[in-house]
Amino acid sequence: MTGLILAVMLLAAGGLLTYAYSYIGGEVEKQLTAQDITMPQGAALDALPPADKAALEPYAGSPMDTGPEARAYADHYIQAHLNAASGGKSYSEVSGAYQAMSPAEKASPAGQALGGLRETLFQGNTLRGLLLYGAAFATMGTIAGYAAVGAFIGAVILLVLGLMGLRHARRMEAVATAEPTLTDPAPAPVS
Repeated sequence: MTGLILAVMLLAAGGLLTYAYSYIGGEVEKQLTAQDITMPQGAALDALPPADKAALEPYAGSPMDTGPEARAYADHYIQAHLNAASGGKSYSEVSGAYQAMSPAEKASPAGQALGGLRETLFQGNTLRGLLLYGAAFATMGTIAGYAAVGAFIGAVILLVLGLMGLRHARRMEAVATAEPTLTDPAPAPVS
């Protein structure tokens, strides 16, 4: 009986996990599609470092609407451009250098350029972070899908085993309550 209860619980869990998989997948696709980003191709890919180009090539020219595409775009396109613009410096480093400038230094052409770089890094990192959130949610949706399949398989196994256990218990109960019959002949007396 416990196996049957567990089977029902796994069926319910599988249903909820299937809903999570479907909902998350739909939301990620909807949110990414709304960004209207086409994955880089041609000259945009050729301008990237070889590792970044290789990571983006499978998606070249397609609309960005999946978690893996969002991760590739964030890590290999946006990040490559941020690194090229800042010489590999982080937003924090550039912002700190800008904040340390006097008002006169900020007004100079070098200060204006550093302020522009600071703004570019902030915007790029913000978009990159949002895309990586989408990729993370897509991964959670995929895991929920695998967990749903596992829950359904476990439910079927427990259901079969539980029904077999109930059938066996009924047989044993029938054997225990049956009247004993003498099928063996009585032993012959020894003379």
